[in-house]
Amino acid sequence: MPKLAKIMIAIVAILHLYIAWFGIFAWQGQGPATFPDLPASLFEPTTAMAANQGVYNLCLAAGLIWSLLIRDIEWQRKVATAFLLFVATAGLFGAWRVSTDIALVQAGPAVIGLILLWLPGRKMRKQ
Repeated sequence: MPKLAKIMIAIVAILHLYIAWFGIFAWQGQGPATFPDLPASLFEPTTAMAANQGVYNLCLAAGLIWSLLIRDIEWQRKVATAFLLFVATAGLFGAWRVSTDIALVQAGPAVIGLILLWLPGRKMRKQ
């Protein structure tokens, strides 16, 4: 896997670790300051929902990290592709349903990672 693709995958994984932490642990505390357009009264009743979304993001991060640890280059690319596609899909859906900013923050890095992962370059060989 190209080094730039690995770096981008790591960045996307770190982003999703942060999103997971935010949804699971910081929703009520930092949520109102992070999302000032939402009524403050909304955060307490949606804590369980935010934590559930946080777990999904944690699973995405785990899959991306796992892809970086796979030794077989073909499977590394396949697993990374699957999880980057999951992230890009979630980001595009979020952009459609919630805010277009999500496309830039979530789908954008995933798409960049996919492009870097599949750019033609040196012939890939099994390690």
